[in-house]
Amino acid sequence: MALGPEIYDTPVAGPAQDRRLFVYNGGFLTQRRVRRILQLSGYSLHLGLPRAGDSVAIWGKSPTAHRGLRVAEKYDAPVVRVEDALLRSLHPGRAGEPPLGLLIDSKGVHFDPSTPSELEELLASHPLDDTALLNRARGAIARLTETHLTKYTGFDADTPAPDPGYVLVIDQTFGDASVTACGADRARFMEMLVFAQEEHPGARVIIKTHPETRAGYRKGYFSAEDANDRITLMSDPISPWKLFEGAVGVYTVSSQMGFEAIFAGHRPRVFGQPIYAGWGLTSDEFPVPRRQRSLTRPQLFAAAMILYPKWYDPFHDRLGTLEDAIEALAAQTRSWREDHQGWTASAMRMWKRKPLQGFFGQYKPVTFEDDPAKARQTGTPWMVWAGKAQVGHADAISVEDGFLRSKGLGAALIPPLSLVCDDLGIYYDPSRPSRLEKWIEKRATLRADQQTRARRLIERLTEDGLSKYNLNTSAPGLSGLAKGRRILVPGQVEDDASIRSGTDLVRTNRALLETVRAAHPDAVILYKPHPDVEAGLRSGAIDATGLADVILPQCDPIALLGQVDEVWTMTSLLGFEALLRGIPVITLGAPFYAGWGLTVDKGDVPPRRRAEPSIEGLVHAALIDYPRYRDPLTGLPCPVEVIVQRLATGTVPRPGPANRMLSKLQGLFATQAHLWRRS
Repeated sequence: MALGPEIYDTPVAGPAQDRRLFVYNGGFLTQRRVRRILQLSGYSLHLGLPRAGDSVAIWGKSPTAHRGLRVAEKYDAPVVRVEDALLRSLHPGRAGEPPLGLLIDSKGVHFDPSTPSELEELLASHPLDDTALLNRARGAIARLTETHLTKYTGFDADTPAPDPGYVLVIDQTFGDASVTACGADRARFMEMLVFAQEEHPGARVIIKTHPETRAGYRKGYFSAEDANDRITLMSDPISPWKLFEGAVGVYTVSSQMGFEAIFAGHRPRVFGQPIYAGWGLTSDEFPVPRRQRSLTRPQLFAAAMILYPKWYDPFHDRLGTLEDAIEALAAQTRSWREDHQGWTASAMRMWKRKPLQGFFGQYKPVTFEDDPAKARQTGTPWMVWAGKAQVGHADAISVEDGFLRSKGLGAALIPPLSLVCDDLGIYYDPSRPSRLEKWIEKRATLRADQQTRARRLIERLTEDGLSKYNLNTSAPGLSGLAKGRRILVPGQVEDDASIRSGTDLVRTNRALLETVRAAHPDAVILYKPHPDVEAGLRSGAIDATGLADVILPQCDPIALLGQVDEVWTMTSLLGFEALLRGIPVITLGAPFYAGWGLTVDKGDVPPRRRAEPSIEGLVHAALIDYPRYRDPLTGLPCPVEVIVQRLATGTVPRPGPANRMLSKLQGLFATQAHLWRRS
């Protein structure tokens, strides 16, 4: 995925000949993802005994590490220590999920202060002064914060934190290697708790337990017996970033939450010797004497999260960047947070149900129930297909196709690659606010990393000629046309919900053309019928002779955009796609992209649209924030860049013959129904 500026280097493959690693821990053999990351990093795993030039791999300071250490000592083989990276998965590794990255260290293990690790050497001696690197770090910190990502992300980000003003004390799992490596024990944790109370007299103290403790995998150092009127033991899953917001102090022995607290603006009080201590960003009770350098927050983050780990790109089976890992985990986490309670779905046509299960049923199957009363009684979140919603569905979440939908028409029953869920309204209905509007308002101001990501997305879309349906039809040359201002007029499906709710004065293709001709009698008007209408699947067919100078059936409207001067539309998505290419757009309705200062609006646009986003802000909201995407190859939730790459390279599976037959029958029925209505 290209998720940002060109400095997001494409990861380099491993050396021509893999370095041999001998392992004595079954996890190296049973965990496919671990093996694959090591292989991509230039290692091959072996059983048996090492020879000259070979190394021994051990997992951190696990209970089985002694096996490898004994063999390494006996055969004088170097030791390579492997650990999970600091962004891992939804749930702890003991739940069976593979890691998103590994820490591979030939000098030590990052959490053991007795021996400098490669990470410590980076922190101590790397210049860490590259502006591009530090900007990446700042952008990644902001992205982790806004998406509430941490090592394990399986919690509801909307869970409220306690009232602010508390001291946060972080528990860890009993016997954790990072605790024992610095000589800490239960007494050290109790000492930390005393300091937290003494240094913040009168403040409430919240002890946050470890996710593995709540899951029942391992106990912590604190228990319910340590709580009292002032001290609360919090085991509920909650975003660390929310806890940091209300904390007046953060206390830890060696928890990763202490590392994250630094980037939330805290100076944590540290009672162990974790890798993030000793660089001038923490208050250390037990300093590591050799750590004398003062670092900034972005420098610490850049070394620990960008330079040190090996990140895995699950969509392309290769090593990736930190940004790849963040967006992969963000997509998976969003899916879990929205779907893990299950869904009840109403007004979903039969052919849509399988794709909907793929999007929303990964953790619990979607239940389909069309009766609103029965749907409410299920007690699960409730969704309805927005275009089919009735009065009884007013309190359901609206679902619709996204703006990068598929390679082929939805009316031809091609499954979607993106869907939008809107808890406020739906993007095409201007009569009420939508969640997309809220995102556009929020993206009126972009961080540097967001600006860059949106700009690169625009460049990729325009360079590859991508659109909502990506039909790959030809585009005729227009060089022989008479001179004059060329105006492209996209036809629409006349009974489409976006026209029924999004325009008042002009609601038919004929009226649209008449309006354009009246405004520009000398212009060269190009009319492009809607592909669903051309296929006989939807209503809206007209004879445009006399109103349009050129009628362009069965052609690629995206390719036409480079040959026209402006676009006039009621609510067509082609207007949005024209904006991406810098083409002036005149709207006669109120599509989602109208009213923000980017279009000339002749329709009745809601006055609440007062924000003034850039085109990058509009794109970030509409294509990055609002939709959900599902990779058609891996079946995983994914960021938009994966879908763009799949569409650009043609690696999107085609539906089978049964789907095509059903599509033809649907077209036949639609045509008969339209003729019946006209008669």
